[in-house]
Amino acid sequence: RELLPPWLVIVAGLTGIVLLCVSTKDVPVPPLRTKYGIVVDAGPSRSILLIYQWSSTKANETGVIRECSSCPVQGLGVSSYSDSPQKVVKSLEPCLNWAQKQIPAEQHSQTPLYLGATTSMRQLNLSHPILPEGLLAALTVTLKSSPFSFQGTQLLSSPDKEAFNWVAVNYVLENFFKYNWQGELIPSRKGMAGVLSVGGTSTQLTSKAEEENQAPKERVRLQLYGQTHSVVTWHCPCHGTRRLRSSLLSLLIQ
Repeated sequence: RELLPPWLVIVAGLTGIVLLCVSTKDVPVPPLRTKYGIVVDAGPSRSILLIYQWSSTKANETGVIRECSSCPVQGLGVSSYSDSPQKVVKSLEPCLNWAQKQIPAEQHSQTPLYLGATTSMRQLNLSHPILPEGLLAALTVTLKSSPFSFQGTQLLSSPDKEAFNWVAVNYVLENFFKYNWQGELIPSRKGMAGVLSVGGTSTQLTSKAEEENQAPKERVRLQLYGQTHSVVTWHCPCHGTRRLRSSLLSLLIQ
């Protein structure tokens, strides 16, 4: 068997010596940049400002985020200020100022800010269609004047809202993906959990649709972590905590 040329052996040896002498500190790995996002959840009984953060790490082209802090807005739900929009603006200001301290100043202009209104605003929209417009207009002016990148306000439909709740619960339970022992993101083999959401004015049951014959208006399709999910919500109006409290008080009075 032919031997390797002496010059090739010498070059390989010198290369190995050089590599052993080079410190790993000489080739620093740039840290992953943390990004932020803000959501103002305007619910029926109260509002809350939530700050989320994430890095460039993704699982099947979907970002991996976590809630890092929150600020409960003082006062009642947004719909309670239907006759005085400026009051709801004042109630939001402390939390917006707090968010500016939580997020680095150089990232304020790149931080998206959303507002989503839910049950009470939808009901107000049905009974007094003009009032929500004034409220949302006042909120829009305030959020646009903040240093963050305001992306708009939205009245979430019940199926969309509950679909988001379903995503949040299954995300926390690691039903979409999980971390292996090496810290890598891998698909989870768990099934999807159903969600029972008890609100102030209604109760909803949301689960993954197993059959394709569900009515399209009842279904929300989601593309998450490389898979398509069809989510269906069953709505039970007048079965929320407020109705339960009223029924209990009525029984006590009787």
